[in-house]
Amino acid sequence: MSRIGKKAITIPAGVKVEFAGQTVKVSGPKGTLELQRNPKITVALDETGKKILVDNTAPEGRLEKAMFGTTRALLNNMVIGVSKGYEKKMEIYGTGYNVKEQGGKLILTVGYANPAQVDIPKSVKVIIDIPATKGNDTPAKFTITGYNKQELGQFAAVVRKVKPPEPYQGKGIRYGGEYVRRKAGKAFASGASA
Repeated sequence: MSRIGKKAITIPAGVKVEFAGQTVKVSGPKGTLELQRNPKITVALDETGKKILVDNTAPEGRLEKAMFGTTRALLNNMVIGVSKGYEKKMEIYGTGYNVKEQGGKLILTVGYANPAQVDIPKSVKVIIDIPATKGNDTPAKFTITGYNKQELGQFAAVVRKVKPPEPYQGKGIRYGGEYVRRKAGKAFASGASA
């Protein structure tokens, strides 16, 4: 039995949970999310209606064992998303690199011949804190916010993949606070040539 799966999920004020067959719908101030649950995993409200309880009706099944804790974690992420929301900070290092939002797209100028364009999903908002880098030391910064944790994480990964940080000077797009392991560049031997 999953220790995570056994934990009850507290429902904060302003969040509404509805059940329709295999679908669990969670709505709150930030938005609405739905989850299709496994038929062997039951999801119900406790007597007070303030907590979500997840139960595994087939504890011997391998898939059901895996889905027990996963279902509880996904529901918890949905409750947090529609009540508080999620955010991910991003940084761009490199001279002349910049970021801007235009017409539902994120435009990244990161050293290619043409700026890269990434479509912004409807559940995600981009807040640009510093639009352009200042030398190699001061990065451009932007924050991605949203209520769907999966879409937000996927969008952040797609943005980072446009120009991952390279190991010599650290230029590229990285998550806020991400450590980039550096390599020593070529060392030229001084002295007379033969």
